Amino acid sequence: MTGNLLASIAEKKQRLDALRPLSGAALAALQKSFDVDLTYTSNAIEGNTLTLRETAEVIEHGLTVGGKPLRDHLEAADHYAAVLWMRELASASGPVTEAVVCDLHRRIVVRSQAEIAGVYSTLPRRIAGSPVVFPNARKIPELMQNLGAWLERAGSLPEAAFEAHFRLVAIHPFADGNGRTARLLMNLLLLRGGFPPIAVRPIDRERYLDALEQASIKDDLQAFQQLLHERLNETLAEYLDLLEDK
Repeated sequence: MTGNLLASIAEKKQRLDALRPLSGAALAALQKSFDVDLTYTSNAIEGNTLTLRETAEVIEHGLTVGGKPLRDHLEAADHYAAVLWMRELASASGPVTEAVVCDLHRRIVVRSQAEIAGVYSTLPRRIAGSPVVFPNARKIPELMQNLGAWLERAGSLPEAAFEAHFRLVAIHPFADGNGRTARLLMNLLLLRGGFPPIAVRPIDRERYLDALEQASIKDDLQAFQQLLHERLNETLAEYLDLLEDK
């Protein structure tokens, strides 16, 4: 990760801070657009078949899309509700804890997979086609307790937010929904630090998964941190382009 990238993020963050407080109408419109995109992208890289427009129709109008699985609709509605809850939590003063992580997961799958919502898996977990081996399920409660303790002292700088994402995925405590939960946890910490939430887009999927795999196998987060810092820099630029007077 280059100093130029960090400097670019810092400079854009300073410009964004100078625009605060944003007007209520401007902020609400901006957030809704980005939150629908967060839902679409996070679900899409996990295999959800709804397009961005279809995701927006499900969220905004409760419409169903012919030929698309019911689960895909439920995932869109659940994730968007979880994003809104994440934003509420970001503006509160309480610590980010193990219970918060479980509640994020519960909200993400509460209708699509109610039986696993917020519940740690008791079975082996594997990702098809990946050599990564996750911890034995018996170790999950202790590992999640340790993660919760780490989160309470981790702070809200981007590097810590991205490491929190990796740490949760590395434990893989839930039967499904680990990636979606990790991305919302990451964005919760970014929001706490005054940064915008970032989306890992479908076009980022291969690089993102490769970086996660490298971080797990080689204990090297450099590529993962690089990708997410790049996405943060790009997202800051998008926010500024919409908010600054031209």
